[in-house]
Amino acid sequence: MDVTLVNPFVEGALHILDTTAFVKVKSETPFLKKNTRPQGDITGILEISGDLNGSAAISFSEKCILGIVSAMFGEDMTEINEEITDAVGEISNMIAGHVTTKIAEMDKKVKVKFVKVCAGDDQDIEHIKDGGHILVLPFRTTKGKMVIEVCYG
Repeated sequence: MDVTLVNPFVEGALHILDTTAFVKVKSETPFLKKNTRPQGDITGILEISGDLNGSAAISFSEKCILGIVSAMFGEDMTEINEEITDAVGEISNMIAGHVTTKIAEMDKKVKVKFVKVCAGDDQDIEHIKDGGHILVLPFRTTKGKMVIEVCYG
């Protein structure tokens, strides 16, 4: 997998979390995912179409997303609820916009769009089916664990 097509997801997530919630992020060792199980408690799903086809997922542990949204809203969030789900959708949408812009700068026409939020560990994360490998990029943040999954067909 071409790292230049993965980096915009990382850059976008780090920038958005830093500017909206003042969250600092440290990367851990990437690996290839072998199943459809979610890597976190709540996940934003993105679809990639155009010159490139694929999918991505931004997953957060419950502790992480509660800390991020608490920092964003300036109030203590204690459970995953509709406000948290909306915030994951908005964060995912902002990352999608960043990725679309960055990949366009590489002279590729793509549209990265937010599709849905999946909550709970019983929700499988379905990536594209074209035989692409799913690269998992785990991060430790000042609020908890976050994972970015990227798959190109």
